Amino acid sequence: MASVPGVDAPEEHSEADVTLTGRGISANCRVEFVNDDIIVVRPSVSEYLDRVVVAVGNEVELFWRGPEDQRMVPATVLEVENGAVVRWRLRVTGPSESSQRRRAVRARVVVPVEAGYQSFEMTGKSIDLSEAGMRVTVDGFGVPPEAGSIVDLAIKLEDGEVKAKSEVVRFQARGAQWQMSLRFLDLEERDGDKLRRRVFQALREERARATD
Repeated sequence: MASVPGVDAPEEHSEADVTLTGRGISANCRVEFVNDDIIVVRPSVSEYLDRVVVAVGNEVELFWRGPEDQRMVPATVLEVENGAVVRWRLRVTGPSESSQRRRAVRARVVVPVEAGYQSFEMTGKSIDLSEAGMRVTVDGFGVPPEAGSIVDLAIKLEDGEVKAKSEVVRFQARGAQWQMSLRFLDLEERDGDKLRRRVFQALREERARATD
């Protein structure tokens, strides 16, 4: 199906985002192999999601930067390879098209977080962060939230607090602690800018450590 590299499909050794259709879960990946309608990607080890975020049969959308615009193509997950290296084998299910989606860059950011769910207030910390969402670990209390539940967040950044309403995308109990993947809802532009600055600061620090 793919015929023009970078237009009909991402080029090998380029970066792309894989998003679970309708769920808002996105993972940054490196494209390892492209052949006809088969694309193999390797998710980043610094993702804000757990290592296994897709399953065979999931419908996904693949986003990448084309020669002239942002591109997207729909696909189905054919195979999930776990172990020392994680790879996802995707089958393209439709034609590529231009996309207006702005990529939300993520980074490992650990800051204090307060989470309000129903009548309970919980404290914890972030695991990673983007302007679109974050993953947090909190001391669980009460009835665990289901996917789609609303959580009120107070994110304690170094230059001030950001308050955000969020939706639970993924939940996992780990003993007395809850780990939640959250998607921000109606985030104010100034707060999105503040989160973005913190993310890029973390990326700069990560690159500096890698070159030491």
